[in-house]
Amino acid sequence: PADMPDGFCIAAVLQRASFADALLTRGGRKFAELPHAAVIGSSSLRRQAQLLALRPDLQVKPLRGNVDTRLRKLADGEYDAIVLACAGLERLGLEKHISERFDPERMLPAAAQGVIGIECLEDNPELQDLLTQLEHAGTRQTTIAERAVARRLRATCQSPVASLANLHGDDLTLLALVARADGSQILREEITGSGGEAEALGYEVADRLLARGAGELLAPGST
Repeated sequence: PADMPDGFCIAAVLQRASFADALLTRGGRKFAELPHAAVIGSSSLRRQAQLLALRPDLQVKPLRGNVDTRLRKLADGEYDAIVLACAGLERLGLEKHISERFDPERMLPAAAQGVIGIECLEDNPELQDLLTQLEHAGTRQTTIAERAVARRLRATCQSPVASLANLHGDDLTLLALVARADGSQILREEITGSGGEAEALGYEVADRLLARGAGELLAPGST
């Protein structure tokens, strides 16, 4: 969640792994090679919206279970393809199953995708001091910016919202989008500023999206 429960904090943010989403197919086919009306497994409205924006012919159907279960459903022919996070597959040593990695121009990731954050109690300074040794300053800045977008939009993990921040020296560039779940409308915004103002940049991008009608796209019942 973008807002921490009272009494808790993120004491350390580890260096980011891959932020990308991965396409997994039977036979190693690429996205463009999937047949017309192919069935893709994903329970993420963010992924669904961007997939359908790229190819409205696709059928996106819910996909549940742990990674092994999802891979088995693909192998059993329940889906022509599934979409998972690259970072999770790589951490499990399952990257051999990846048929294609989506670039952010086609599939913008969820806020902080690929990042491990370590949560602890705010009133435990001794533990916080230990955990800060694992901190990666650059990833902290990009994570703050991306989570600020979600916080301002009141987005959840089920919302069709995406964001990605990159650092170039002291400059931070933030991309964000809000979409209709059916992919028929996508709003995008981009901003560049000081990495030290990561949270403010995230709020600014979110406010721009809201000014363009993002609230309507995120309203309950919006398709």
